[in-house]
Amino acid sequence: MALINTTIKPFKAQAYHNGKFVEITDADLKGHWSVVVFYPADFTFVCPTELGDLADLYDEFKKIGVEIYAVSTDTHFVHKAWADASETIKKIKYPMIGDPTGTITRNFDVMIEEEGLALRGTFVINPQGVIKAIEIHDLGIGRDASELLRKVKAAQYIEAHPGEVCPAKWKEGDATLKPSLDLVGKI
Repeated sequence: MALINTTIKPFKAQAYHNGKFVEITDADLKGHWSVVVFYPADFTFVCPTELGDLADLYDEFKKIGVEIYAVSTDTHFVHKAWADASETIKKIKYPMIGDPTGTITRNFDVMIEEEGLALRGTFVINPQGVIKAIEIHDLGIGRDASELLRKVKAAQYIEAHPGEVCPAKWKEGDATLKPSLDLVGKI
């Protein structure tokens, strides 16, 4: 079953966030736009480049009302140890959720069962808790935070402007389209 336009499933987990251990639930992802970024494991190679890229653009996400949540099947204790050991991870200001049971990872259908690790899954969730965009990568392919930011802005735009759609490479301020019979075959 495709997860687009479905509501996130209930969960409760521990996270490492700004030097503290905190509980995060599905309710925390509601009431604002959320981005949930799954990654395979702490202390790896591509993962810190992605999480660092998100950390570098975190203020831009916050400006448009978005909270980021990073999730791996490591524990919140391992997240803390990684932040203590890595300058790249130390700069992260968003919650890093531990999912050692794999519940959240399975809820979002990104679990690699044979390995107990998550695929590189990215989920854009609206304030009602509905998944509006999904991107899933093989483990060796890193994501781009600036492209994710563009996608979130597009999702926010179309939610605020029913009847309009954002074409390829749309950026904030660019023209959108209003699908109609008049446009068929003219684009």
